[in-house]
Amino acid sequence: MKYLRFTQYAYLLAALLFAFDVYSKYESKENYTISILFSAIGVFMFFFRRNFGNKFQERNKKP
Repeated sequence: MKYLRFTQYAYLLAALLFAFDVYSKYESKENYTISILFSAIGVFMFFFRRNFGNKFQERNKKP
């Protein structure tokens, strides 16, 4: 289950890419609301998966 540690960073990477997309669309005066939404979801999922992973590890450590 070590892949769970890496998937949380994939969400963070996606959020950063969408944040860059927001910036580039903002500079060119395009509609960027969907990119903001996806960026916020990526940040939320990063912290959600991080919290879930920590709970999962603590549960496995208990005898």
